[in-house]
Amino acid sequence: MIVDERMSAFIDSLDAGNTPFLNEIEREAKETNVPIIRTQMQSLMKFLLAMQKPMSILEVGCAIGFSALLMSEYAPEGCRITTIEKYEKRIPIARGNFKRAGREESITLLEGDAADILKELTGTYDLIFMDAAKGQYIHFLPDILRLMPRGGILLSDNVLQDGDIIESRFAVTRRNRTIHSRMREYLYEIKHHPELETVILPVGDGVTISIKK
Repeated sequence: MIVDERMSAFIDSLDAGNTPFLNEIEREAKETNVPIIRTQMQSLMKFLLAMQKPMSILEVGCAIGFSALLMSEYAPEGCRITTIEKYEKRIPIARGNFKRAGREESITLLEGDAADILKELTGTYDLIFMDAAKGQYIHFLPDILRLMPRGGILLSDNVLQDGDIIESRFAVTRRNRTIHSRMREYLYEIKHHPELETVILPVGDGVTISIKK
């Protein structure tokens, strides 16, 4: 827990909520132990969508489609979303959720490893949401930067690892040490990259917002 649990609960209690359909998808995700973005992250995302009004969005890490559907609901009419997922068991569930929502035409799901798919993408995206394997963020970054226009926003979730990011690598479990070191490298890179202006926020499990200068 990055922020005091009582404070997080209080902030969450003020949230205005989502549509009944999004609430249903969120409930289904929790029942099947599928990780989705936390309430405070949802609120931040809706704020950024209202502020930036992106017409093209790229999501790296779709899972069952909750965040893509949330962005589709709160983005401007006509916004196109491209989302990437490689976990085969979740892909049909995501496609089914997009169909249930009537969003098949506005959300494109690309199946496969993001490292390969990102290299093949062209054009630019007003907003890029990074929510895949945390140890891969640093490897995705060169292609992400290529796909960002000037003024484009990169939103990266789960960057503080429930607070473990501030610990020595020897204080985290052995299986998490590679992720720990790669995430530290990622945070340093996006804070010091000459093309980016980045803020790190203790929202949810930690989030960064970067804008391309």
